[in-house]
Amino acid sequence: MTDSGDTSKSGAKILRHSASDAPVDRAPAHADDERISEHVTAAIGPIEMVFHEIVSDLVHVDVHWVKATAERPFHVLVTSGMSARPMTTPEGSDVARFAELMVLLPEEWRLTQDAWRDERWYWPIRWLKMLARLPHEYRTWLGVGHTIPNGDPPSPFGPGTDLACMLVMKAISLPMEAQTATLADGSELELFTLYPLHEDEMRFKLEEGLDALLDAFDAAGVPDVVDASRPSSLAGRPRR
Repeated sequence: MTDSGDTSKSGAKILRHSASDAPVDRAPAHADDERISEHVTAAIGPIEMVFHEIVSDLVHVDVHWVKATAERPFHVLVTSGMSARPMTTPEGSDVARFAELMVLLPEEWRLTQDAWRDERWYWPIRWLKMLARLPHEYRTWLGVGHTIPNGDPPSPFGPGTDLACMLVMKAISLPMEAQTATLADGSELELFTLYPLHEDEMRFKLEEGLDALLDAFDAAGVPDVVDASRPSSLAGRPRR
């Protein structure tokens, strides 16, 4: 991680991630899969399937699939592996050092290995795995309000979508107790949700702040469940 010294117009620090000169232990560490599975089952719902990772680097990242139901009409995908290593959080902060990631997908999203050969269906899973490794690769951390672009300049995640950046948040469609757990050693585990953004939404957040973007989400009815074809929440909005 490199502190570029840059700040956005909203006052947020902008970090540029680059490989560290210090050696990184790349042997894949394993998370407390049993405890995470128990938490997901109790707080969200029964696990339909676990997509096991065959080849791992830094951390072994599996993805738990909680299938959509009539009462909860969206799928929940939850990583298990990011918390195998602590994140490098700011010194003296009370930020949780252990985290896992979630993404909420609509009922019609294709969740089979065959479908995932097509990036149209695979990109949310790719980003779950990539961001689960990012803090360990660059000795940094992820938390609420962090945004990560798909390249510089950002490009769409895959066919059929103009979404090109990720926002780390808490889910609004899941109970709060589902988004925090306790590991075997008593450490707090945060479960964050990925919200895909348009490039203009990310830049608006950097300029105006997270609260302003969330206000735009509320006005436009942007959900926490992925809608790959949604327009930008800023479409038609006058810029200051």
